[in-house]
Parts: sequence; C-alpha cells; structure tokens
Amino acid sequence: MELRQLRTFDAVVAHRTVTEAAHALGLAPSSVSDQIRVLERSLGVALFDRGPAGMRLTPAGERLRGWAGRLLGLAEQARREVTETAAVLRLGALESIAAAYVPGVLARLAERRPGLRVEISSDASRDELLDAVAAGELEAALLLDTGAGLGSLGFAPPAAPLDFLDLEPVPLALVAAPGHRLAGAARVVPADLTRERLLLNGPACSFRMAAERVIGPEVERVRAGSVTVMSSWAERDLGIALVPEFAVGDRLAAGALVRLAFEAPALSLRLVWRSDREGLPGLRDVLYAGALTGSGPTS
Repeated sequence: MELRQLRTFDAVVAHRTVTEAAHALGLAPSSVSDQIRVLERSLGVALFDRGPAGMRLTPAGERLRGWAGRLLGLAEQARREVTETAAVLRLGALESIAAAYVPGVLARLAERRPGLRVEISSDASRDELLDAVAAGELEAALLLDTGAGLGSLGFAPPAAPLDFLDLEPVPLALVAAPGHRLAGAARVVPADLTRERLLLNGPACSFRMAAERVIGPEVERVRAGSVTVMSSWAERDLGIALVPEFAVGDRLAAGALVRLAFEAPALSLRLVWRSDREGLPGLRDVLYAGALTGSGPTS
C-alpha cells in the first residue's frame, strides 16, 4: 500500500468517478483504475462497487477512507517538517463571506500562529468549495447553512467525512426602496408579499435558498444577480430582496434602503473541514480562530 495509491483512492472517493478523479490528479483514467486495482489486490478486498452511477465504497472502502485521510495528513506534515517549509493552510470562502468575516479570522490566526501562511480562495461557488475540501485541495471552507446537518439549507454535500462548526448567526434582512408600500408596516407576513417581485441570485445562492423557505410561492421571482445587484435594484424600487444584514448595513443607515418588518430566520456562518485531516498543521488553529469570531460585522 503506497501513498500515491492512497491519494488516488482519496480522489476517487471525493470525485465519485474515475474520470473526475483523473482530471483532478492530472492522470489518465486508465492510470487511476490501475492504481485502485493494485491497491485492492494488495489489501485482498474490494474497495469500490462499480456501477452506472459511479464508484461507491464497499464496507472495506469505508474503513480505509478514514485511514487514508489520516495517513495522507501525516505524510504531508512529515514532508513540511523535514523540508522546513513554512506551513500553508488553504481556506475557501464565498466572496461575500471573505470580505466580511475572513479578515477577523486571519487577524486571530496571526496572533495564535505568526508563522502560519494562509491562502484564501474566494472565486468558487459553495459546491466547488465543498468538493475542494472533500478532495483535500482546501483544508477548510467558510459558507452559509442552517439546521443540524450539513446541507440542511437545501444543498447536497459531497460524500466525504466532513465536519463543521457553526461560528455565529448571519441575520437576513428583507429590503426595499424607502417609498415601498410596506415600508411603514409594523409587521409583514408572506401573504402581504403576493404582489411583489422578489429579486434573486442563481439557484445555488444561499440567500435564494433561504428566501424559498420563508416566502410564499405566489411572489414573482426575478433573477437579478449578486447581492450588490439585488440591493441596487431594490433601491430603485424594482423589487424586494432578502439579503444578509452585513451586506446592506451602509445603505440602510443612509436611508437608501429600508428593512421591512419581515421575520426571516438567520443563517449560520459554518466552517467545514474533513474530520480525518484535523491533524494537518494549522487546521486546529483555524478552528480555534473561527470559534472566536464574536458578533461579526454589523454594517
């Protein structure tokens, strides 16, 4: 059993197919298949059930998955310590989260581990960030979710041993132009919104998923774009938008937008990582720094 075989096994688990794993590793699919077969022969057990839907782990494969993550993590730690290279930890975050919350995490990390270098990836979608964590391309990612399990907001996490920590609530605000007909209402309920145009981002957007959960189906949906675009359109009375408070605090304070008296449950700022890679250098420091986020930005 060799480390390169474990890396290939880990990639197939994360990407679910030989073709996708080969693409991620920069190998030919035949090379990936050969390494998996050699690994299975060396262990004397089948690690995957092969079918039209892709590669599914057998019970033996499930047992190896945890060991593979730990062994690969230890190998990387040994490499870094032997070569005396500075520890680099790769953290992913959605762009809006990277702007609002990551600076505080980095500041606390600098106090706790001055020698730790952190690389931030903020140009990917939530699903891409989760796939990167599952594949070991990122050590952890910050995203928005809700509920007791990963993906309770309405997305499907990858098949990997992912763990998470909820850092703090992220309040949402239903905003509109100052002259909106509901601007002075003491309370707004879904039935009051039936004549409105709800401004949305793409289907995978966390704020869109949150809006779909709390606003009735009778409201007209209009795809606008990012939170910035949604807020700008709402200012011009082109519709209403459910957005994070931290993204519109300045506009609310300036009177360019008003917050409607609509109750929307807050989302959670969630830090996600692979539980079998917690021994990687710096990862526990990120967990510690994230857990001390405090109240977060308010504007």
